[in-house]
Amino acid sequence: MIACLERFIHENDTESRQDDDLPNICQSLDLQGSIDCVATGLAGKDFGGTYSFKPLAIIRPAGADDVARVVKAAYRSPSMTVAARGNGHSINGQAMADGGVVIDMRSTAENQFKIVRMNGEMFVDVSGGALWEDVLIRCVSGFNLAPRSWTDYLGLTVGGTLSNAGVSGQAFRYGPQSSNVSELDVVTGKGDILTCSERENSELFFGALGGIGQFGIITRARVKLQPAPDMVRWIRVVYSEFEEFTRDAEWLVTLPEGKSFDYVEGFVFVNSDDPVNGWPSVPLDPDQGFDQTAIPPTAGSVLYCLEVALHYQNSDHPSAVDTVVKSLLGRLGFINDLKFQMDVTYVEFLSRVKQVEEHARANGTWDSPHPWLNMFISKRDIADFDRMVFKRLLKEGVGGPMLMYPLLRSKWDNRTSVMIPAEGEIFYIVALLRFTHSKGPCVEKLVSQNQEIVQLCFNKGFDFKLYLPHYHSQDDWKRHFGNQWSRFVDRKASFDPMAILAPGQKIFKRIISHS
Repeated sequence: MIACLERFIHENDTESRQDDDLPNICQSLDLQGSIDCVATGLAGKDFGGTYSFKPLAIIRPAGADDVARVVKAAYRSPSMTVAARGNGHSINGQAMADGGVVIDMRSTAENQFKIVRMNGEMFVDVSGGALWEDVLIRCVSGFNLAPRSWTDYLGLTVGGTLSNAGVSGQAFRYGPQSSNVSELDVVTGKGDILTCSERENSELFFGALGGIGQFGIITRARVKLQPAPDMVRWIRVVYSEFEEFTRDAEWLVTLPEGKSFDYVEGFVFVNSDDPVNGWPSVPLDPDQGFDQTAIPPTAGSVLYCLEVALHYQNSDHPSAVDTVVKSLLGRLGFINDLKFQMDVTYVEFLSRVKQVEEHARANGTWDSPHPWLNMFISKRDIADFDRMVFKRLLKEGVGGPMLMYPLLRSKWDNRTSVMIPAEGEIFYIVALLRFTHSKGPCVEKLVSQNQEIVQLCFNKGFDFKLYLPHYHSQDDWKRHFGNQWSRFVDRKASFDPMAILAPGQKIFKRIISHS
């Protein structure tokens, strides 16, 4: 198989010739799944749309055994690399393999689904290639259970988000998704299939969580569950002042469990009638109007929206829900006439970004480039970031959401590979979710603006880390991992010593084997 694939790398052959050899490749690998050396275009693109690298082949494995066979074959080869691809939502080519092999994990989506009870807690075993939206539906509809921690958009794979962290408005309480799994099956860079947990193969377990694919490919995860609520009271309130917005958000996320909302997020928006970046982006329903006359005359170029949600059951009396909401909102300092709320089912709430996707697909912006920037910034520096970035550089918006909300360090496990700011219990996630269109700025300009923001953070000495990081040099990666770099390198040497996996991250160079 290796000789055959290596020939494809070095020969400029015709597509028909490749087709002729496909059966031989499959047979020599003894895959239960399939291999495609022709229609590889999909695996050379991602959601970011700013990078494109053509792979040698796409493998669609039937299960973990197929994944292991492919990685073992690459391990025995002189120079082959392997990238695992989920649903293609990387931003900077992280799931690509230039001239290597891409494993499409979506083909394994249905391989695992089992509810497990352990020590009085409920879990679900799911495939690394399963989409979170499918996990949600199966858990809620079949068992009235649900994972505790989510991402905003659920069209992502389990293995993909766990390899990064997985953050949404529940993370202040339960931590990221990577803090809500008890066991993994991982195919290492040597092609070994290992079950790992806090007690078994713990270095691999914590390394793979947030490990951006560097130590192994997650083929199964055991995810913590909780009883699923029936309904959600979904609320947005508007602030004109950064200090009041952050004070209230931080107060809500530090209340004891059961005393706050179940979901807390926030975003920055432009103080104008811009339909994408401004006032119209805030109401939850098209029938809800935004009364701009309620905005204080002292307001600046941007405003702030605190987004919260409360879970409840159909059996709960409406007045009881109203009482809890009124009590919490009564302590907040938002603009009184700028409150928006609606009641939706739990599944509808968690699937809320699906409507955004459908709208973006309809107008063509879903398939256009998305030069997104995601960061974690310490509480110490978030006010300066707001003043220098949101109020100046981004005062006209980014053509999409500008998220900003607090998270708690104590909910993150420092044994994982995820990097967060060094100081303080509270830090913020900032996500600039740009959608491009033909009439807007060119993609290169937006990428340059992202680089300007990152450089500003470096120059000002901000305590920050990139989330979903992307760097071009190992020195930058060393700076990203800081005092954890040696741990990261040691884990790489243990689990992927030839640097076969996730070449698109551009952290380690493939070690050429001359044996």
